[in-house]
Amino acid sequence: METGLREYAGGRFDFVARMAEAVLAAAIFCSAGTLVAAPEKAYEVSQYGITWTFDREVEVGRFVNGDWWVVGPVTVESVSPAPGEATEEEEAVIRLDNWGNTSLRDDRRMRNGSMIILEAGPHQGFDSRSNSYRAETGVGFPLRLEPHRSLVSTISNKSIENQNFVHHIMWSSERTTQVVLNTAAVLTCLEEPPPQDAFRPPYAGIEKPLFRLGDVNWDLLLQLEPVENTPSWEQYERYFERVWLDHIPNWNQGALAPNENQPGYGREHGRITSVAALLVHLDVPRERKEKLVIGLIQRGIDLWGLAGAGAQWGTQGGGHGNGRKWPILFASLMLDEPGLRELPETATFQEDTQTYYGEGWFGQSALYWMVVHHGRRERYEHKPPEEWERWDRSTESYRLCCTAQGWIGNALAARLMGAIEIWNHDAFFDYCDRWMREDDPYAGRRGEHERPAQEGRTYERFVDEMWRAYRDAAPEQPMAGNPRKWMHDEGWVPNPKPDDAVQ
Repeated sequence: METGLREYAGGRFDFVARMAEAVLAAAIFCSAGTLVAAPEKAYEVSQYGITWTFDREVEVGRFVNGDWWVVGPVTVESVSPAPGEATEEEEAVIRLDNWGNTSLRDDRRMRNGSMIILEAGPHQGFDSRSNSYRAETGVGFPLRLEPHRSLVSTISNKSIENQNFVHHIMWSSERTTQVVLNTAAVLTCLEEPPPQDAFRPPYAGIEKPLFRLGDVNWDLLLQLEPVENTPSWEQYERYFERVWLDHIPNWNQGALAPNENQPGYGREHGRITSVAALLVHLDVPRERKEKLVIGLIQRGIDLWGLAGAGAQWGTQGGGHGNGRKWPILFASLMLDEPGLRELPETATFQEDTQTYYGEGWFGQSALYWMVVHHGRRERYEHKPPEEWERWDRSTESYRLCCTAQGWIGNALAARLMGAIEIWNHDAFFDYCDRWMREDDPYAGRRGEHERPAQEGRTYERFVDEMWRAYRDAAPEQPMAGNPRKWMHDEGWVPNPKPDDAVQ
């Protein structure tokens, strides 16, 4: 890690020298007005319906996003609701998805589970109705919680069919979704109280660096005139209020996404992040932006921790892996922490692996492919539609429904913040330009095929209006100059951009 990251050596974080300014006798206000309570002594703490009870009175407090910390080591005597078997009245009605698949089963062994997530991986100990459940990955109580560990506890839904997280704005015709978890909360154990303006460290992995709200560079945010369809700030603050669980690197993650915390599908990860990424650049008082900025930075810190613990989002099927890259880069920029964007090679993102340069069938050069979905998929945009096979047509349907629809706001936010170079995948930006073009420079080469109606817009009018208003006003900046494409067996390989490319 860069030395700019808070030092992590021998299991201790070097913030003692700053503690004098952070420890106050009563509550304080951080930077632009966020109230943070002073540390206190308690036998238990509660959040979102989850209560952790300790074996003795211990020192506790909250990070700037509202999540709890505790000074340890400490014994967590119990958690409520208690983990255990399903109640007798529960019924498991499982429906198959459009492909005839499900990741769920009728299994009554575990509800309301807890985990200490040290590595990303295919298994979880929260709820046994998911095929990803492995009992040994969960923790029981009493539990000795050591410093530099995060306890993630959950509340299970009583049924499998539940209200969709994004039902509030009716993004989907499906008001309900099959998801087994209702909510999740994080308790972080530290050796000593953190600064009172500290963000919660990542919930996954063993590194628990402390970043501070007082270090946020608010001058990086623009003051753009709001567009007509600007959404509710409170709505998006709520979307980033709670932790988003994201450690399972495949489509099983969706059924475990707590429906009071987060969306289950990556397309919606991208869509929610796209809107929030642009909202924070509007010309409103800093106090109006602060809660959403905190939520976005916290999301980026968590994703950085997941990437370091082995998570990857580049080879998940369809649109499942979208929306994870920009929060990491945003947190890195806002905190002036370059180490946050120095990720392991294993940390791939769908926005990058699914876009590349080539010679498309009607002249396009920034191309798309799906990488995997029910097995490996092959590239197809070099072929005219009459030559497409079954999986080519399926890939095209995902291109139109579930990928760029959640990319555009993130791409624009990166442009506005001069972050194309640090994103480090030029084809992504050129592809987003291709998608959003109002004109069609290829019309004469499409033959009998018309440009898809989905292109030129997204599902969010706010994002569309922001693109029309501010895409061309973004600062001139260098591209990364490192064109590459993802290959099944080789990973990243060189992928030069055509000299005569027209997006």
